[in-house]
Amino acid sequence: MLNQVVTVNRKKYAVGLFWQPIGAGFVARNYARNLAKSVDKKLNLFTEYRGMVGLGGKKLGHRAGMPGIAGEVMEVLAEYTSFLGAFATDKHFIVVAVRNGVILEDKVFETENDARQEYVKLSEIPDWGALIAPGAWGMPRAVEKHLPDIIQSNNGRAILYSISRLKARLTSVAMVAVFLLGLVYLFRNPIAEMLAPKPQIAQVNPEIVAEYKRQVEQKSKELDQQFDIQKPTPPPPIVMPYESLPDVMERAELCYQAIGFIMQPVTGWNQTLAICGEEYVSAEFRRGSGTLDEFFSVAGDLMPGALVSEKSDDLLIVQAKLPQVEMVASQDERDVETIVRNITSAFQGIDTSIDTQIVVDTLTNGVDVANVNIVEIGVSSKLTPMQIMEVFQDFGGVYMTSCAWNVATRMWNYEVIIYAK
Repeated sequence: MLNQVVTVNRKKYAVGLFWQPIGAGFVARNYARNLAKSVDKKLNLFTEYRGMVGLGGKKLGHRAGMPGIAGEVMEVLAEYTSFLGAFATDKHFIVVAVRNGVILEDKVFETENDARQEYVKLSEIPDWGALIAPGAWGMPRAVEKHLPDIIQSNNGRAILYSISRLKARLTSVAMVAVFLLGLVYLFRNPIAEMLAPKPQIAQVNPEIVAEYKRQVEQKSKELDQQFDIQKPTPPPPIVMPYESLPDVMERAELCYQAIGFIMQPVTGWNQTLAICGEEYVSAEFRRGSGTLDEFFSVAGDLMPGALVSEKSDDLLIVQAKLPQVEMVASQDERDVETIVRNITSAFQGIDTSIDTQIVVDTLTNGVDVANVNIVEIGVSSKLTPMQIMEVFQDFGGVYMTSCAWNVATRMWNYEVIIYAK
């Protein structure tokens, strides 16, 4: 496979990202994780840029922290919402196509002939705002631009990050540890003085100590009255997430019904993906032979109360807010390692593989800090939400954060978390 990386002005850029608009109300990392499961699980890197996510992977030569070339080109050509560009690099050619602010093509080609064929095919689409191609190609209305001349900034856009939250959390923990060690080194002398042995209170006359404390308390009261000093308000208690979780089966049935409600057949439009998130359910519709007017004329009757947004002329996102379900407090009494072993065994019983990950969330109210142990589970199955959640009936602290229906594969993709002790 051709390495999807180019070097411009001695800086490496990622090419060949799989771009997809983000549905309103979705977290980019979660959306990227679901998208990677349905497209290619080896796409383990993502970037968020202008309402889109782009998926990349180490198998393509990409690395975390690497900027995407498509984002750089879009920044330079910001005055155009639609443009088609072909650029020569030292060894290869890249083609970037943007239509109504959505990236359609972002790819590197090994030969000039392959790049030119792709450019010609895309140029047949009418109404490009700008056309860019090498002058030797002789393309009508096209101007020639060179990447080293137009990309001058060192501030990369569309930076790639790891889809897995575990790596990000380990990095954060390492940074905090380095910061704390630095503080200990800077304040080593005051800390040493604090730890030095102090005179024991028993060596001082108790009557003198009692009188001293009485005078200090009296003086504090006088100062409070004189300056009207308000005592600091104690911080609110930390609210643990497992104290308010939706009923497991009620949540599963709600998502199943919500996806059925929003995946209504519309003539001339193809359903591709539906996702039930934490607050909203949304579906993607791609145009076949229909028109926008035809879709909007029936959408209100088929999906009353749903919001339709246009990502492009050929892509619509339909979204509806989920109703509230009964909330309960629940937490599993087992440790995370035992939960991973038990849930893996439960899914082995139905011959289904799962992805598991152990994370620790840190909560604070500004004063106190609390850690929450979480087991994250990802699973793809043909089982409905109600059927898949029956596997979790022997576990506490269960929350299905999202479920997605992929029309092409006719598979359900689930993300479930379990709050452990």
